Amino acid sequence: MEQVYLFGIASQRTAWLATRQTLVAENVANANTPGYQAKDLASFSEVLASTRLDLASSSNMHMASLGGTGDSQDVVTETPWDVTHSGNSVSLEQEMLKAGEISRAYSLDTSVVKAFHRLLVMSVKG
Repeated sequence: MEQVYLFGIASQRTAWLATRQTLVAENVANANTPGYQAKDLASFSEVLASTRLDLASSSNMHMASLGGTGDSQDVVTETPWDVTHSGNSVSLEQEMLKAGEISRAYSLDTSVVKAFHRLLVMSVKG
């Protein structure tokens, strides 16, 4: 059985969430570092929209592939809520909100994958 597309998307989103959580932890760890600029990833929907599947063709008469994929790990410097006199742009409140978003997104993703897995198992069992 070939890999189900939903499982691939869920795996990519989980990797994206893990990378985003790492950046949030890095921002919190550097909350008192002078001149540190807070970082975040581009949203997953932007990453997904910029990633295309290349078409395979066995003949020159078939539709040609346009090629190229987006990079899913684009780190962007975010706009801070406030900048302290030391030049640090980390807002602990904003980072905690992001950590909560990441936790909720991960829980939602695992719930969807579990439900889809149960549905798939029930359909195979008959």
